[in-house]
Amino acid sequence: MTQTLRIATRQSRLALWQAEHAATQLRAHHPDLDVVLVPMTTTGDRVQDRPLAQVGGKGLFIKELEIALSEQRADLAVHSMKDVPTELPPGMMLAAMLPRADARDAFVSSRYSRFEQLPVGARVGTSSLRRQAQLKAARPDLDIIPLRGNVDTRLRKLDEGQYQAIILAAAGLIRLGLEERIAHYLDFALCLPAAGQGIVGIECRADDAASLAVLRALDDTAARQCCEAERAFARRLEGSCQSPIAGHAELRGDELILSGVVASEDGRTLYRDSERGPASDPQTLGVRLADRLLAAGADVLLAAQRAAATTGSLP
Repeated sequence: MTQTLRIATRQSRLALWQAEHAATQLRAHHPDLDVVLVPMTTTGDRVQDRPLAQVGGKGLFIKELEIALSEQRADLAVHSMKDVPTELPPGMMLAAMLPRADARDAFVSSRYSRFEQLPVGARVGTSSLRRQAQLKAARPDLDIIPLRGNVDTRLRKLDEGQYQAIILAAAGLIRLGLEERIAHYLDFALCLPAAGQGIVGIECRADDAASLAVLRALDDTAARQCCEAERAFARRLEGSCQSPIAGHAELRGDELILSGVVASEDGRTLYRDSERGPASDPQTLGVRLADRLLAAGADVLLAAQRAAATTGSLP
């Protein structure tokens, strides 16, 4: 009997690409599978007039997909791992992580070829407090303006002249065939990416033995080790949706090198460090790096940000 797998996905062009990519991989490994997409609209897609940090953070992009899983209206959900909160709902698990694409952030501009060429006071669009904090740390003169919408909408706003440059995840542009829009790639020393950036993850119910069995072949060990280190780092910090946190792990042989950043929203305070450890124990590595930053003073900054998120004010 043919097994049918239903994949819940957002309806943006990038989300549909990711879901179809996962479906293609499933069909390649399991030719007898019938894989269908279940497109959905999430709260994060509907609320476009406010920064994500003000309406609940990036988890708003996956909440409805997880409800569809729990209600068994779908079997799998495909996510950009940078959008997945570090704590999953009870009964859910990340069953597979696909090989990582380029994890860097991309500088996109039709007027300037590099970030360093931006004039004083240039208008730069980004939806990410993480990017904002790191770019302000490097260039406090810039006017960082919120930028919401899917990739095509953001590029249109740039082309209309609302911004002199925008910052997007390189992986998304590459996956959509828009690599030519990238003026240059931001170095990790300037802008460290979000935990999980560039990795597509597949979530399912923890008790769904059939889905777990077919997903096993898709799980990429290197992507999982790096992502687990980054997510453990972010989880240990216990940041709020208004906490600019960045983390990136690189696999070198049988060792992981993990770099992390915790910053204030205005970039005036920034804690950065790195740690290395065995790839076989990525979560311990993430916790160890987080503890180093907390001990260096990030604990006070994060506590202020959590308090501000509770009261609705900025630290």
